[in-house]
Amino acid sequence: MKPTSGPEEARRPASDIRVFASNCSMHGVGHIFGPGSLSLRRGMWAAAVVLSVVTFLYQVAGRVRYYREYHHQTALDERESHQLVFPAVTLCNINALRRSRLTPNDLHWAGAALLGLDPAEHSTFLRALGRPPAPPGFMPSPTFDMAQLYDRAGHSLDDMLLDCRFRGEPCGPENFTMVFTRMGKCYTFNSGTDGAELLTTIRGGIGNGLDLMLDVQQEEYLPVWKDDDETPFEVGIKVQIHSQEEPPIIDQLGLGVSPGFQTFISCQQQQVPSRVPPHPLQAHTNSNPKPSAPQTCPWASSQMTSHILAESLLNPVPPQLSFLPPPWGDCSSVSLNPNYEPEPSDPLGSPSSSPPYSLMGCRLVCETRYVARKCGCRMMYMPGGAPVCNPQQYKDCAHPAIDAMLHKDGCACPNPCASTRYAKELSMVRMPSRSAARFLSRKLNRSEAYIAENVLALEVFFEALNYETVEQKKAYEMSELLGDIGGQMGLFIGASLLTILEILDYLCEVFQDKVLGYFWNRRPSQRHSSTNLLQEGLGSHRTQVPQLSLGPRPPTPPCAVTKTLSASHRTCYLVTRL
Repeated sequence: MKPTSGPEEARRPASDIRVFASNCSMHGVGHIFGPGSLSLRRGMWAAAVVLSVVTFLYQVAGRVRYYREYHHQTALDERESHQLVFPAVTLCNINALRRSRLTPNDLHWAGAALLGLDPAEHSTFLRALGRPPAPPGFMPSPTFDMAQLYDRAGHSLDDMLLDCRFRGEPCGPENFTMVFTRMGKCYTFNSGTDGAELLTTIRGGIGNGLDLMLDVQQEEYLPVWKDDDETPFEVGIKVQIHSQEEPPIIDQLGLGVSPGFQTFISCQQQQVPSRVPPHPLQAHTNSNPKPSAPQTCPWASSQMTSHILAESLLNPVPPQLSFLPPPWGDCSSVSLNPNYEPEPSDPLGSPSSSPPYSLMGCRLVCETRYVARKCGCRMMYMPGGAPVCNPQQYKDCAHPAIDAMLHKDGCACPNPCASTRYAKELSMVRMPSRSAARFLSRKLNRSEAYIAENVLALEVFFEALNYETVEQKKAYEMSELLGDIGGQMGLFIGASLLTILEILDYLCEVFQDKVLGYFWNRRPSQRHSSTNLLQEGLGSHRTQVPQLSLGPRPPTPPCAVTKTLSASHRTCYLVTRL
């Protein structure tokens, strides 16, 4: 506040506009309400101040409107790292059921649903499989479990896996986790389930990742009986490379690997290793049988293993593939519960104790809810506590419902706020060569023709230990909004935050002086007026007493004296009594 300038101004109350104008730090106000009469100069200053205030408010409204639009910007960067967490690798044989493991009871229950067989065709189909027909008096089982069928008749990794190495060290079926998908019984390497440490790699290139040799077992493929949407005509393995937080959707996102070829899959990660090893998405495996072997590493006693597992705890870096939640973006981090049926206005449901949110997990939960609501059951690979559909429900309801949902894309799943993606490049060469065919034949104890039709090699590795960071940031923060408002305030009206406090202080002075002062001044004046009127009425009454005669007094109306002096009934009553 500026000091007062003169005795006249000092005598004025603080609520006087001229006192406020002469002391306010806002530019131009002192020229408008200064001493003197109205003049052209004062009018020009008033117009300039009003124009500046209007311009300032217009600019502030534009900045606030821009802030409420919640713009964001995306930053893309590429960095290097000394080590990266190796992704989860899921493998599925394109053939879901082995012909040698099917029984007449399986055909009775699941023949129509899975193979499109009529009951009269069971014997013919069994002969096509090289199996004897059902014996006379055959009685099917009273119940049937689809998950047990796929677990028993699906391809076994013990039979398919011919060779396994990770970073040059041997591995085996015990390093894979069995998982059910829509393709049947599949296996995931480096899934991180049951608290297992996630494997890492410290170098890029061939030989520093996962190296597999697999047998697709064409002799176990089911014969093509009818042409429908579920009939596979190809042979080989489907592979999906994904993060440990996401469930495998291998029927839609898997890469095909063909026998007779060595396939190289080069990956680039779009997320740095997390500060804590990510929790695996176990919701889709809750109803699955446990793996037949413990999830341990065969090289667990070697020094190389200790080095590999220790690397997963070194160099923690926070995840950088991040997106903004509403209102700046459309990402979500709310876990979904497959047993919870949301309201129509809440398509994503409510928070639950489910694993971390992922796009594929959201789609899987959405499909589960849809099938459970429409069919009253779930498919064997779906999470949740609903009962598994029987074969007839598979055929009549579950499969058509899933196909219809995929065609119309009925799941509204936003991007996760933090996720891991892998860019992949695929190349392949023929194998084996003529010079290596005989050697492999002796090593694998298979014929050269069998190896050419059934054996494939697969290598999954990082192209380099660099990663891409994709991060969404708020384009306009609250601090920037306040800074812009302050800059506009200083530019147009020469004010600051303290000027606002001065205005508020002046308004408080006005309220105290004009409003509260009016009521406080009115009460003493009323009391003083009543006292004076009472004294005047009493004085008049005394002066009239000596003039009274002994004769009859003419009637005097009550309170005749005080009616002309006061309107107060209380004063009238007191004077009359006296």
